[in-house]
Amino acid sequence: MSYIIKKPDTYEKLDILSRDSQYDLACACGTMNKEDHRKRSEDNRWIYPVTMQDGRRTFLFKTLVSNACRNDCKYCPLRSGNDTAKRCSLSVEETVRSFLQYYNAGLVSGIFLTSGVEKNPDSTMDKLNGIASVLRYKNNFRGYMHLKVIPGASDAAVEEAVSLANAVSVNIETPGEDNFGKLCNDKNYLDDIIRPMKLISRITNAQAYRKKVKQTTQFIVGASDETDREIVKYTWALYERLNLGRVYFSAYQRGLGEKDLPGEISNVSNEDLLRREHRLYQMDFLFRKYGFNADEIPYDKNGNLFLDVDPKEAWAKQHPDFFPLNLNTAGRSELLRVPGLGHVTVDFILKARRESRLRSIEDIGSTGRRLLKAGQYIMF
Repeated sequence: MSYIIKKPDTYEKLDILSRDSQYDLACACGTMNKEDHRKRSEDNRWIYPVTMQDGRRTFLFKTLVSNACRNDCKYCPLRSGNDTAKRCSLSVEETVRSFLQYYNAGLVSGIFLTSGVEKNPDSTMDKLNGIASVLRYKNNFRGYMHLKVIPGASDAAVEEAVSLANAVSVNIETPGEDNFGKLCNDKNYLDDIIRPMKLISRITNAQAYRKKVKQTTQFIVGASDETDREIVKYTWALYERLNLGRVYFSAYQRGLGEKDLPGEISNVSNEDLLRREHRLYQMDFLFRKYGFNADEIPYDKNGNLFLDVDPKEAWAKQHPDFFPLNLNTAGRSELLRVPGLGHVTVDFILKARRESRLRSIEDIGSTGRRLLKAGQYIMF
């Protein structure tokens, strides 16, 4: 049986639930070492970072409202039937009071609420939306709020969450119905995951909808038999068709049930899983910041991103006809395809060459590792 906490106080429940919320990254900023992108409060709870829509960086109070869950998702440590999980829940009043203590102390400026599915999706959403509503209307909280939409929630529950939040998320978990079916028996991929994502997209993209609400999602990387090619294809579609604000990737964490998982997960090292996650974030950055599209991402013979080289350099190696680029004449979009050159350096190049001709790599900065790499793809 699971451990049941007998009448724990709010502090004890928050200690458990804020720790368990670490498995959902859909509000986090980290792209490589997650430990560097969150911090502990003085009372040893995780506080998570978020980038606001105006670009400001701040910290969120993040917690599960309940870690009890009826679903059997094999990648999740909180799944039903996991006897090691300590189960507890926060009431609406406990959650509101705890958050306001952090907020009024200036430790956080926003809140991320998620939960396991206690009874059913709508009853869980009633609780999440209830907390949000009390904060918005009773306590006049106007700060940042991210609400997790529970898979399978009704349209009405989803619409209420969007009306209350600055950001909402439904975690897609895997690319496609076949991969999802290998991981979870209690959820329907198309109806419970894709349907609410499409609904949120329709609401937030409607011309009459004045409030800007960002939709995010998360893939669990390496829990199913999915390839990176499949994840990339779905990521591109989420940006292009549903206008998602951000897609996150979380390497499957060992010890959470790999004996039940499909594929060859037992033969993949933790290091490779984390490196694979990092390569996917680099791919995502090429989509969002560098003008690449899904058809341009290179893969190895198995349909995965190369672990030994980042996707941008892998593309460059496969397109020798594109290089070398003349640093004095190439356009911005072309320069951004040079391995080792980022937006800041490209902006510097464009400014510097308006004043005088660039004649060597030293003209654009000290020759560190990145510029030495770039030097293989440019000429003057």
